[in-house]
Amino acid sequence: MSELANPALSTWQSFYVIVGSSAAALIGIQFVVIALIGNMRKPVTAEAISAFGTPTVVHLVGVLLVSAIMSVPWLSLFSMSIALAMCGFSGLAHGAMVIRRARRQTYYEPDWEDWVWYELLPCSVYATLTVTALFLRTATFLSMFVIGVAALGLLLIGIHNAWDTVTHIVVVRLHGDVTKTE
Repeated sequence: MSELANPALSTWQSFYVIVGSSAAALIGIQFVVIALIGNMRKPVTAEAISAFGTPTVVHLVGVLLVSAIMSVPWLSLFSMSIALAMCGFSGLAHGAMVIRRARRQTYYEPDWEDWVWYELLPCSVYATLTVTALFLRTATFLSMFVIGVAALGLLLIGIHNAWDTVTHIVVVRLHGDVTKTE
């Protein structure tokens, strides 16, 4: 039987099982949220869902993917590094699409907090993941912690954004208002 690329990876298995399972469960809950949106007085446009709902699912899928990558019994850190870098780069590319979608949609006017939670923080995490993946072989111990923080960061961003969506739905249902309340 082959040894793992780095024996320290096995010490992270429980962390990634917990984080990955949490992300998978939250993806399911996000589908329920999207189903609730269909019952609103003023239906949400496809553009608004693409700008605000889809990124939440993408971040949670990113957590699930990072957790899976970190749990694979890789034969070399190089392969793991490439997989993580591709995940981070894909997240950055998606972030660019989300910016365009958020600007084009007309259902809701994003405020500064939306730009922070839907763009700045996720893109920062994906950029950190991409760069850290490139240093995984030379700074393995530190890189594993940074990758763990990135996975947890995406999970927390997903939780925040899912909560933001739910509270928005409640406000719209109760008041019929699509502007953000503080």
